[in-house]
Amino acid sequence: MLDINILLNSLPQLIQATGSTLSIAFLSSLIGLIGGTILGLILSEKNNFFNWIATIYVTVIRGTPMLLQIMFLFILFAKIGINISSFFTAVIAIGLNSAAYISQIIRSGIKSISRGQIEAAKTLGISKSDLIFHIILPQAFRIITPAIGNEFVTLIKDSSLASLIGVVELIKRGDIIISRTHDAISVYIIIGLIYLTINTILTVIINKVEKSYNK
Repeated sequence: MLDINILLNSLPQLIQATGSTLSIAFLSSLIGLIGGTILGLILSEKNNFFNWIATIYVTVIRGTPMLLQIMFLFILFAKIGINISSFFTAVIAIGLNSAAYISQIIRSGIKSISRGQIEAAKTLGISKSDLIFHIILPQAFRIITPAIGNEFVTLIKDSSLASLIGVVELIKRGDIIISRTHDAISVYIIIGLIYLTINTILTVIINKVEKSYNK
């Protein structure tokens, strides 16, 4: 089932393409984490105009396919004359999608913090920025580390959608190799093993981080 010759010939190309996959996942995760944290903080505030805007954003993003969002952004940039590569279009689209999901994780983490602790900090005259960055977010991230980690694992897999707008990442490189070798099974097995290896390593790292938090 697995052709060794194809494995030996295609593996270097696929490993090189893995760099693009990891770059997309890493950059989009930064956008997702920063955007999701901001959205999560906004969503934790009640009766706020920005809360209403954030709620609409999260609802739209979570209610539509990521593929549609990538294609929409790709076409939108071309229509309005923004000269940006397919790679960064994919990074932005995947990152904005991730932000919507991470915002819900952040919000749940914030909600799990004792209100009494927050009120006590306010009573002591601690500024809102210090409250957020030194009390709320550190505790929230300690609680939500596993969920954030799972989102990063998902981003590794979601990065494959970038191939649909011409980004040569792991899946796209695999398709190019298949068009030459006509052996889809061997190529997809190799790609699957690469994804599995990456996500297994990432899961082990996440588990170690979680254990260090629990000490």
